[in-house]
Amino acid sequence: MNITNSIKNIVVILALSVSSSFVKAESLKISTIDWCPQICPKGKLPGYVIETVQKVFENSPYVLSTENYPWTRAIKLVEDGENHALLSPAKAETPNLLFPKHAIGIQRMCFFTKKESSWQYTGLTSLKGLKIGVAKDTSIEELNEYMNKNKKQFGFLPYNDTYIKKSIKKLEADRLDTFIFTYNSTVYEMNEQGVFNKYHSAGCVSIAKIYMAFTPDASKTDSVEKMIRYFDLRMETLKKSGDIEIIMKRYGLEDWQG
Repeated sequence: MNITNSIKNIVVILALSVSSSFVKAESLKISTIDWCPQICPKGKLPGYVIETVQKVFENSPYVLSTENYPWTRAIKLVEDGENHALLSPAKAETPNLLFPKHAIGIQRMCFFTKKESSWQYTGLTSLKGLKIGVAKDTSIEELNEYMNKNKKQFGFLPYNDTYIKKSIKKLEADRLDTFIFTYNSTVYEMNEQGVFNKYHSAGCVSIAKIYMAFTPDASKTDSVEKMIRYFDLRMETLKKSGDIEIIMKRYGLEDWQG
């Protein structure tokens, strides 16, 4: 352990926390999407990513302000510096943003089909000839090259709170053979609709870490660097505390840290 760095980190947290008692708290504007159970603007619980962020910035010199947008707009608002941070992309989805050291969760992208379908994803060759639904502006590392070379196979829908519902309808109408999205969110939405027994997961691609990503806007560099440093220091403490496991259990999920 580097004792000098540890002491510096403690001093930074104390200094920022104490300063919040004497000066007006700084606003931290966050772009979010409707992505239950990670982010649930309409749910009884706010979502495990939101709860984690709230815990990280609890008693901090920052006041969190979250607003829900369609995914493409949420990204642009942070890229352009209108908002400070975005919840919660994988690195490949928003390469222009600034990422802290610590992730805030994981996403597992899986294919879903009708229950009677015997098709299973076993690699890129198993996708040949299928009509596949995918959310616009998502990046799936394992599939990106294939999607670029076989665009006619894919139906791209804007990601918003109707994406899963529309994808299910397309499956029912045989306009899609399968669609791909995050496992937790799709199962959650299917259970909410009472239709999970009609569909099943037909295999998954790689798991990616998701982050609280920050704006690269040069006019906000100083404040954003402080936000990122504060986030990483508090997140490191939170990960060791056992609080993440407690938060995840409220959503019937296992601790994503493994």
